[in-house]
Amino acid sequence: MFNKFMVLCMALFLVVISTAGFAEEKSPNKEISERLIVQIDFSSWIRGSFRVSPDSKRVAYVAGVGDKWFAVVDGKEEKHYDDIGEGTPIFSPDSKRVAYLAKAGDKWFALVDGKEEKYYDGIGKGSLIFSPDSKRVAYEAAAGNKSFVVVDGKEEKHYDGIGEGSLIFSPDSKRVAYTAEAGDKWFAVVDGKEEKHYDDIGEGTPIFSPDSKRVAYTAKAGNKWFAVVDGKEKKQYDRIAKDIYTFSPDSKRVAYVAGARNKWFPVVDGKEEKHYDGIGEDTPIFSPDSKRVAYLAKAGDNKFAVVDGKEEKYYDGIGKGTLIFSPDSKRVAYEAAAGNKRFIVVDGKEEKHYDGIGKGTLIFSPDSKRVAYEAVAGNKRFIVVDGKEGKQYDGIGKGTLIFSPDSKRVAYGAVAGNKWFAVVDGEEGKQYDGIVTLGGGRVVFDSFDSLHYLSVKGNSFYLVEVRIRAVGP
Repeated sequence: MFNKFMVLCMALFLVVISTAGFAEEKSPNKEISERLIVQIDFSSWIRGSFRVSPDSKRVAYVAGVGDKWFAVVDGKEEKHYDDIGEGTPIFSPDSKRVAYLAKAGDKWFALVDGKEEKYYDGIGKGSLIFSPDSKRVAYEAAAGNKSFVVVDGKEEKHYDGIGEGSLIFSPDSKRVAYTAEAGDKWFAVVDGKEEKHYDDIGEGTPIFSPDSKRVAYTAKAGNKWFAVVDGKEKKQYDRIAKDIYTFSPDSKRVAYVAGARNKWFPVVDGKEEKHYDGIGEDTPIFSPDSKRVAYLAKAGDNKFAVVDGKEEKYYDGIGKGTLIFSPDSKRVAYEAAAGNKRFIVVDGKEEKHYDGIGKGTLIFSPDSKRVAYEAVAGNKRFIVVDGKEGKQYDGIGKGTLIFSPDSKRVAYGAVAGNKWFAVVDGEEGKQYDGIVTLGGGRVVFDSFDSLHYLSVKGNSFYLVEVRIRAVGP
């Protein structure tokens, strides 16, 4: 699965795991400690395989030497194989476990916690998953011309095909669902039981409700599409948008986007909302308290948000995936465009216009009172918090902007020239060659006065932990 020509100069490979303790640095307001996690020979690794654990304290990746490939986890080189599956290794949600796919000869198999599972003719790309509680593992496998799901090492029924990307665990980790093909029919398989057979099943489904009790998916019969919720078929439409299907946080409500003729519209709790020329991708969304619904819509050349059924101001554009509710469900924000300028709209009010807004950076604080995002002016980038611009930098680390749990502090990664550093409450930290954002790396607050992140100096990756001192008497 990995292209052998992607790696140059693989004859030498060295990974060193540190046996040293922490290096400490003190500043008037912070105590900073570093611990070496791993040193990487960049000539032999596969950059796209690099993964950071969800707690941002561990790393894993794939490397090669000669004609062999292997996983490196926390600096330790694992067994060599003929290939390692694309999209792996993966960490469990609790960051304690690691799994990946490997090939020996013409057979593929999963390795979980370093142990090889049964060999198969193939394993579905991207199908290897941990359950939310990190205790269970599942994937799609193939034997001959049949495909099937393997859960906790046990094979389920064999089918002609398994829907790509359809395999999921329920939020409570107790249930499993996926789509399967038999002959020319498709159907959902939930807890090992086949549901009704249809001509097709929609991409991005099935899905479980947050309480794990309900299951929904889209299905096709003839030339019509419809939702199936708790085994019951809903109204038929010309089409239903893929990957836009959601339960409310309390699991009681369902929303999706349907189409009739040349119009699109949300269907919420079985009721059609107003028809538009288009509905924004990744919407509608429910508020955290499940009481409110918002989505993006298009009428002619105008784009706008619809909140609680009311259309907001029309704009030239609305940023994809930017529509959010605050944690307390009372506020709404999104990115909009007018001409060649971009800006944030909070509670219906436009903030300052900029040349750009950092993709996916708009956030509310945990207490819902504050708003932060990345803005662009010319070739400089900076963070805007509560409408106030921070210092301008050459770049801001992707996915690093975060509020502390008590909502009082703001942190992010920034770059000036060729040096990266964390910025906490406007104060720049120690400089590095990089702040790790590749593979899911991010800045993490551990408490209101402590945080950590991964940094790079040369070929060395460090866990950096910061404790913020109280200021004042």
